[in-house]
Amino acid sequence: MKVVQINATCGAGSTGKICVAISELLDKQNIENYVFYTQGISQHKNGVKYADKKYIKMQALKSRVLGNYGFNSKLATKKLIAQLSQIKPDIVHLHNIHAHNCDLELLFKYFKSTKTKLFWTFHDCWVFTGYCTYFDMVNCDKWQTNCKNCPQKKEYSWFFDRSTALFNKKKDLFSGLDLTIITPSQWLADLVKQSFLKDYPVKVINNGIDLNVFKPTTGDFRKKYNLDNKFIVLGVAFDWGARKGLDVFIELSKRLPKNNKIVLVGTNNNIDKQLPDNIISIHRTQNQQELAEIYTAADLFVNPTREENFPTVNIESLACGTPVLTFNTGGSPEIIDETCGTVVPKNDIDGLYSEILRIKSENPYSPAACIEKAKNFNANEKFKEYLKLYL
Repeated sequence: MKVVQINATCGAGSTGKICVAISELLDKQNIENYVFYTQGISQHKNGVKYADKKYIKMQALKSRVLGNYGFNSKLATKKLIAQLSQIKPDIVHLHNIHAHNCDLELLFKYFKSTKTKLFWTFHDCWVFTGYCTYFDMVNCDKWQTNCKNCPQKKEYSWFFDRSTALFNKKKDLFSGLDLTIITPSQWLADLVKQSFLKDYPVKVINNGIDLNVFKPTTGDFRKKYNLDNKFIVLGVAFDWGARKGLDVFIELSKRLPKNNKIVLVGTNNNIDKQLPDNIISIHRTQNQQELAEIYTAADLFVNPTREENFPTVNIESLACGTPVLTFNTGGSPEIIDETCGTVVPKNDIDGLYSEILRIKSENPYSPAACIEKAKNFNANEKFKEYLKLYL
């Protein structure tokens, strides 16, 4: 058997790490496999880069100008197809292919002509919309029938709204395939069943984390930031903004008593300019042990995300023994239960504030219960579910 995965990255970011984890499991089974990618530089022995940074930036610019997101990168796609034709894989597993790393029309016409067996992990909603990866914040349901007059057009195209044409092209290209769809959350699986992809089989495989890394980890975080005897409310994201609830934390900082302290991880200089002085800002770190120390030091992890698939930050917090409070958004609530956290309606800042005070007062969630819940998301076990599909 030969397996090829196609993704924007290899070993970097959540999708790139999933690809490498699957590849390593395939290696253990002595199954020939490759990870084709375009962004960054990977040291993974099965990684194959088929386009460079300059080329991808040019394709992103073309997409903005022409409004044809997903239908550029023709030269790179021809190179990819040539390599696929040489390898002749039994299975192609798609991940993120909307990072200007392929031309959908060329690639899927090839898949149809070769009758390629496909697995496709959806990491967002882009596959069944004209443009967008998420539509919750703009309350759009046009994707259920036919995208048009896209309310998020400016995020994808400077001049033209081609959402209807792109929606119809996707609908046509993604029909008649030997395809199994994989979603990390039941929430996304339910959306797929309301889309033009509803006739394909859908399998839910939750994202997993490395429980050898994310576990209770002692450190000097509290001492370093003078947080002894403080109730630490933690937020972690790597693209802070309205979608991740940055404004929610700013509002909470105005309301919470002084013996509470908000800590945000994954910020940058631009985000710092928006934050009040009473929020501690920690810029993005690649040191996962340091991140585990911060999770462990925190009293409560708060995730006020407004658009989400299946956030691994929730799991990371639980694995370090810290309970989770989240908006009822996407697959975020699926990670917790009554033993390790709570959910409030999306955008209910009053409810979020009240729950923080309740949790601080009652201390209803033990570290042991949080850690036990996180065991359900052991990456080694989760990624084995992919191999079961292949075999």
